[in-house]
Amino acid sequence: MIDNGLQIREAKSKDFPQIWQLLEPVFKKGDSYPHPPDMTKEDAFHAWMEIPTATYIVIKNKEIIGTYYIKTNQIGLGSHVCNCGYVVGEAARGYGLGRIMCEHSKRQAKKLGYKAMQYNLVVSTNEVAVHLWKSCGFELIGTLPKAFNHLEKGFVDAHVMYLWLD
Repeated sequence: MIDNGLQIREAKSKDFPQIWQLLEPVFKKGDSYPHPPDMTKEDAFHAWMEIPTATYIVIKNKEIIGTYYIKTNQIGLGSHVCNCGYVVGEAARGYGLGRIMCEHSKRQAKKLGYKAMQYNLVVSTNEVAVHLWKSCGFELIGTLPKAFNHLEKGFVDAHVMYLWLD
């Protein structure tokens, strides 16, 4: 257990129907993740559960309210750096769950042997995420001009953010 009766544990295949309920609306909105808005449940399972090194869920009152994954960012000589993706359920937003998952992911990344974390595509218009990752110790390393095709705003910049794990 962690703060406020929350539990974080590694996700299992049987958790995916609830995870999909969190992912689908985020992907459909098209403002923060590069996944296709019409991504199928099966493709999302592969992307969120099979490709990553590990996937975690946050549970409150037996309901999954958040999820994140950790995966290796590059092969071979870059494999000491991981990448993460986080989704907070609509009803759980604004209560610090993103920060809780980020701090948990930093600890898990170290346990998994990673030396650094890199976020490859932080959408510039997602100001809440940019601020959160900075407050969690990430540096904005660079900006990729018009690298994200935002469904409402068109082509917008995306940031690369990085943290060396102590």
